[in-house]
Amino acid sequence: MSAAFKELYNTKIVPKLVSDFNYDSVMQVPKLEKIVVNMGVGEAVSNSKLLDQAVEELTLLTGQKPVITKAKKSISNFKLREGQSIGAKVTLRGDRMYYFLEKLVSVALPRVRDFRGVSANAFDGRGNYTLGVKEQIIFPEINIDKVNKVRGMDIIIVTTAQTDAEAKSLLTEFGFPFKK
Repeated sequence: MSAAFKELYNTKIVPKLVSDFNYDSVMQVPKLEKIVVNMGVGEAVSNSKLLDQAVEELTLLTGQKPVITKAKKSISNFKLREGQSIGAKVTLRGDRMYYFLEKLVSVALPRVRDFRGVSANAFDGRGNYTLGVKEQIIFPEINIDKVNKVRGMDIIIVTTAQTDAEAKSLLTEFGFPFKK
């Protein structure tokens, strides 16, 4: 079972990027390395059941069990202690990464209310892209009736691109809807 986006990358995107950026070798073409999906649950300080639900939702979205993230420092204003569980994250690689990207681009992002495209300024200077999602209910796997609180998440797409221009053209070829 192969991912459609993986085949798209190998058959269409690689030759186009080779011609656009005049690479000497096919191995120079930027590719997706991993996708990290992070969900911070600050309310888990007072109610640990919220963290369990966030873990369950991330498992549904990604098909992989998330790692629970813990606080690095104690912050008294937030009633937070060092080592306390405050979030969950999943690192996707390989076929699961391509499946998630396909689902994100073709299903989830079009379901965002008043969607006009994602920001083209969210690159970090080294070819990685960060996308913030305000509600987890844009994904079809999440049942709206079972959601007790709408939570956002960060989606970080890590590529092997050296520059932001290379990464942007790679993601554009995958069908990322950047703002004009």
